[in-house]
Amino acid sequence: MSIAKKFTFNWKTFLKDFGIYIALIALVIFFSIVTNGIFQRPANIINIMRQVSMMGIAAVGMAFVLLLRGIDLSIGSNVALVNVVTAWLMVNAGLNPILAALIAILMATTVGFCNGWIIANIRIPPLIVTLAAMTILEGFAFMISRGVPIFGFPRWFSVLGQGHIGPIPIPVIVMIFILAIGSFLLNLTYFGRQFYAVGGNEEASNLSGINVKRVKYLAYTLSGLFAGIAGIVMLSRTMSGQPLAGRGLELDVLTAVVLGGVSITGGSGKISNVIAGVLILGVLSNGMILMDLSQFTQMVLRGTVLLVAVGFDCMQKAEKSKTA
Repeated sequence: MSIAKKFTFNWKTFLKDFGIYIALIALVIFFSIVTNGIFQRPANIINIMRQVSMMGIAAVGMAFVLLLRGIDLSIGSNVALVNVVTAWLMVNAGLNPILAALIAILMATTVGFCNGWIIANIRIPPLIVTLAAMTILEGFAFMISRGVPIFGFPRWFSVLGQGHIGPIPIPVIVMIFILAIGSFLLNLTYFGRQFYAVGGNEEASNLSGINVKRVKYLAYTLSGLFAGIAGIVMLSRTMSGQPLAGRGLELDVLTAVVLGGVSITGGSGKISNVIAGVLILGVLSNGMILMDLSQFTQMVLRGTVLLVAVGFDCMQKAEKSKTA
């Protein structure tokens, strides 16, 4: 009897662990049928992977923040500022592109740290801090660029965003590398366990000796760092520093991370599922374009996906509370 119970199949557990992948496969099949096979062409699949690479890189940082019951709405504006600052340093200051990119990434990382410091020490809610940062950074991007794109970089700078290694685009390789780093930090390091602990119960973590402020610093700093890397990849792909480059990216990233199972109430989530969330958004966006749906229809569907994902997370939390 005990053996039978041990091997009893649990549909709820199965759907919780693999539902996101089932949804991804279902979307791929659906769009392959309605687009008469155009969707499943290798060139289109590679294009989807390239398109989601920036979102995937930034999603790792958002995952760290959400694990702490936080949010980072400044990701898109941080990406835009990195675009503009890197372009300005190359074109107007004459800096080497690599040095310009490193300075911009350092700037984005500093922005993330400042967000974390304010949230941890002044205790302003993360929503307000990062919303203010989003507005400030976008304003700086417009001030530096004067509202017009900055271009005129060395041609070799496009390799990071447009190049390939074999059939695989380099941005996809960068995304996979960043996702692997995020998974390593969460699953195999001491700090990873602290992220889950602080997100699950901040007061208990503090009493157990965990430096909660330091964990918050690290989470938002990593979010800034990965936003900076995403900004450089985007700039290399477009070869034009634009102040609106990252507008709306933060909502796409948030949707992908929540869709991937990282709880908005903190303390649970895996990078492996975030990958699936990013791919679902990429597949959905590409499929809607191939179906010739209007931009406004796409906005409605994306908002609906975010609402459903958050609603499902809240329902799961409510069920767990009742069980407890």
